[in-house]
Parts: sequence; structure tokens; C-alpha cells
Amino acid sequence: MSQENVDLVRRLYEHFEATREFLAEDFRPDFVMDLSKIAWPEQPTYHGVEGVREFIAAWLDAWDDYHQEIKALHDADDKVVATMYMRGRSRATGLAVDMHFAHLWFVRDGQLARMEGYGGPSEALEAAGLPE
Repeated sequence: MSQENVDLVRRLYEHFEATREFLAEDFRPDFVMDLSKIAWPEQPTYHGVEGVREFIAAWLDAWDDYHQEIKALHDADDKVVATMYMRGRSRATGLAVDMHFAHLWFVRDGQLARMEGYGGPSEALEAAGLPE
């Protein structure tokens, strides 16, 4: 099951990068996106695929020339840690941003159940019970 979970998360990012959309069927109806670990100022949690779409619309609106890529996917049984890199230019300030971050995905019954955002890979790997 673990490789299937990694493939699910990879497909999610690849589809997003190509279309700027998510496939609703990949998400459980009770999906939660938790950004409280990075002290997200707007809203710490988003619910369901509609919550994810709300967040993504606001996020993408803040950037010009936005790009993200997967650096690594780490299998943790029913969890997958995605270490990511993004670059973009802030629409509000014009400043260029290059940053690394991580997402910890929880998979249940072949669908995404939860995502926790982390400021860096080490925090997400630790939360998943994986060594750095």
C-alpha cells in the first residue's frame, strides 16, 4: 500500500503543476488541510476539497511566476512526506521568493485524509516518525 500512497501524492502534485487544479476524487470528504504548524496567518485549517481550492486560489493570486517542484517523497506507511521547493515573485511587493517546505500527507482507504504543512523537511519527517 505504501507505494500506492507515494504514487497518489506524486500524481496530486504533477496534476496541480500541469493544471493548477486538484482531482476531487483523490480527497476524502472529511479531508483537513492543517497549516497551524507554520502559524499560517489567514486561517489555520481548511476543510474538504473546496477548502483546498479556496486556499490555492488565494495562494496563487499572491504570486507572479509561481513554480513548485517535488524534491523528494518519503514513504511512511499510511503517511507520505513531500519535501518541496517553490519560487515565485510576490505580486504585492515584487520580491522574489525561493523556499523549501514540506507537506505530511495522511492516506486512508486510497484517498487523502489530511495534510499538515511544515516550514521544512526535518519537522515533517520527525512528525512522520522518519529519520532525517
